Amino acid sequence: MKVILIPALATVASAAVLWDGRFNDLGTSADLNKWSWSNQVGPYQYYIHGSGSVEKYINFSPDYKNPADKVSKQGAKFTLDSTAFWNGQNMRRIELIPQTKAAINSGKVFYHFSISRKDTNAPSKNREHQICFFESHFTELKYGWISGEQGTENPNLQFMISQNSKWKTEWKPNVWHNVAFEIDFGAGTVGFWHSEGADPLTQVVAPAKTSTSSNGADWHLGVLELPRSGYSDAVEDFYFSGVYIESGPITTAIGGPAS
Repeated sequence: MKVILIPALATVASAAVLWDGRFNDLGTSADLNKWSWSNQVGPYQYYIHGSGSVEKYINFSPDYKNPADKVSKQGAKFTLDSTAFWNGQNMRRIELIPQTKAAINSGKVFYHFSISRKDTNAPSKNREHQICFFESHFTELKYGWISGEQGTENPNLQFMISQNSKWKTEWKPNVWHNVAFEIDFGAGTVGFWHSEGADPLTQVVAPAKTSTSSNGADWHLGVLELPRSGYSDAVEDFYFSGVYIESGPITTAIGGPAS
């Protein structure tokens, strides 16, 4: 028994949360407004959003998290509406950036989050959604019809490496998808871990070579939706919880280590 247990305990102990974005230290979405370029406080940079007040785009509630996540106190609902245009662009966007000086862009790290949707205010299957992406798009999720592909709609949630789909599943309502991007910045590889509901994460895409480029402040938690001729804007909601970045061996339990 000891021979089995001691290595297992050592593996757990060697994992480290580099940055905690699980919304536990935020009361209401108004707390996101405390951050500014001159006052960089809290777990998130909040500047990529529309012209409305913060509660139009992000709200927190225990009802918005994966119920299997016992570490997160609450989750977040991200909303795209008719005002969700940032900085004069024609793309609807609502995104948060980790506020941290930790080495989240160095060595081998795991970017964790859970994502879900509902039938109400469902994201469009007819438009491309770039979800939880890096600025260079070396890895991300995508949902909906991807620009240039055949047909008019795509019901799949997809994991991408450098704009190439490596995994997909139909994105059904009320299903929590638990995700970890396995990124080795030194080796230049990306892999993908996934599960649904309360199931522990398993690796579904082995690490593959790509150009892993990040300055540590360019991972976008949230959604960018590309416009498409003939398809009007509608209100869309996306739900996130269990957001954190760790180094060391991956934590497969949903919600991650205790804060």
